[in-house]
Amino acid sequence: MAAPDLRHVVRDAQDPNHTPPLAQAVPLGLQHVLAMFAGNVTVPVIIAGVIGADAAEKAFLIQAAMLAAGIATLIQTVGLGPVGARLPIVQGTSFGFLPVAIPIAKTFGLGAVFGAALVGGVVQVFLGLILGWLRRYFPPLVSGIVVLTIGIALLPTGVRYAAGGAGAADFGAFQHLGLAAFVMMVSLLVRTIFAGLASSAAVVIGMAAGYVAALPMGLVDLSPIAEAGWLSVPTPLSYGLSFPAVAVVGMVVMAFVTTVETVGDISGITMGGAHRPATDRELSGGVIADGLGTAVAAVLNALPNTSYSQNVGLVAFTGVMSRHVVSIGAVFLLIAGLIPKFGALVASIPAAVIGGAAVIMFGMVAGAGLKLIAEAKMTRRNMVIVALSLGLGIGLAGVPDAVKLFPEGLRLLMVSGIIPAAVTAVVLNLVLPEEL
Repeated sequence: MAAPDLRHVVRDAQDPNHTPPLAQAVPLGLQHVLAMFAGNVTVPVIIAGVIGADAAEKAFLIQAAMLAAGIATLIQTVGLGPVGARLPIVQGTSFGFLPVAIPIAKTFGLGAVFGAALVGGVVQVFLGLILGWLRRYFPPLVSGIVVLTIGIALLPTGVRYAAGGAGAADFGAFQHLGLAAFVMMVSLLVRTIFAGLASSAAVVIGMAAGYVAALPMGLVDLSPIAEAGWLSVPTPLSYGLSFPAVAVVGMVVMAFVTTVETVGDISGITMGGAHRPATDRELSGGVIADGLGTAVAAVLNALPNTSYSQNVGLVAFTGVMSRHVVSIGAVFLLIAGLIPKFGALVASIPAAVIGGAAVIMFGMVAGAGLKLIAEAKMTRRNMVIVALSLGLGIGLAGVPDAVKLFPEGLRLLMVSGIIPAAVTAVVLNLVLPEEL
C-alpha cells in the first residue's frame, strides 16, 4: 500500500492564512499567551515600582498592558492595507524601552513616557515605510550590541526586585533572595524536564510556584484582589501626555532599535515556520504595525510594544505558521485586559517573585544579543566596535556621576546605557575600515 501523501498537511502548517480547527487553534493560541505572559506583565510592574504606585494603580497598569498587547497583536495578524505583517507575531510591552523609560518616569512622570512613546511610535511607522534604505545601517553586529546592552542594563533592576524591591525595609533579606532563587530553580527544572506547553510557559509556572510559596511567608496581600471589579475598560490618557525634548529623543532612538528587533523577529518567524525569507511587504508591514501598536499603547496607558522573540521560537517549535492561532491568543489578552481582578492578582505578586523571573528574562535578552554578535566575524575591527560600544554604554550606566556636570537632558540619555551603545555602534560600523 502506498504511503499517504502528507505534503498538503505540511503546506497548510506553513501557510499564515491556514485556519486550524478550533480544538487545535484555541490551545495553540493560549500557548502563545503563556509564552509571553511573564514578560508582558513584568514591565508595568517594574514601572509601577519606579513611580511608587499603590496596588490599585499597579493593577491598572497591568490591565492596560494586557489590553494594549491584544490590540497591537491583532494589528499585526489581521492587518489593514500596508499595516501588519499578517504573520503569527505576538506583540507585548518591551523590556528594551525600560532603560530609557525608567529615568524618564523618575524625572518627568508617566505622562512624559507615554507622550514620548507616542512620538516614537509615529517615527517607527515612518521607518517601516523606508525600511529598505534603513536596514543597511543595522547589520547583525550592530543589532547584537544593542540587544546585549539592553539585557545587561536591565539585570540590576531584576536583582533589585529579587532582593525585595528598591525601598523595601528588609531589602536583601534571605527570604526574598531565597524566594527569587526558588522561582529560578522551578523555571529551569520545568524548562529542562518538560516539553510543549509546559516548557513554553516555564517562567510563568516558576512565578506561580513562587507565588504559592510566598503565601505562608506573609508576602502576599490579597485584599486588593477582593476590592477590584470584574469588568472595566481602562480610561485612555489617564496620565496625560507631555513631550520633554530629552524623553522624545530617547524614544525616537529606541524606535530605530526596536525596528531592528522586529525585522529580526519577522525573519525568524518565516525562516523557522515556513523555511523562507520574509518578503519586503511582510517586513515593512510588520514594522509599521509595530509603530502603530506603540502609539495605541501610549494612548491606553501602556508602555511601547514590540514583537516577542520567545513566540518566534514557539512558531519554529510547533511548526504552525497560522496567524489566526495568534489572533485567538490576542483575544485572550483582550479579555484579560478588561478584568481588573486579573490585574490585581498579578499586582499582588511579591517583588522577589518578579525578580526571579526578571533575572531569567533579562539574561535571555543578553544571550540573544550575544547570538547576534556571533553571526559577525570577530575581526579586529568588529572587536573594537564591540569594545567601545559596550564600554561607553555599560560604563556610563554603571557610573552615572561621570557625566553629572552635563545638562540634565543629555545626561539622562548618556546614562541610559542603550543609547550611547547604539549610537557608538552605528557610527563606528559606518566609519571604520574593514581592515584595522
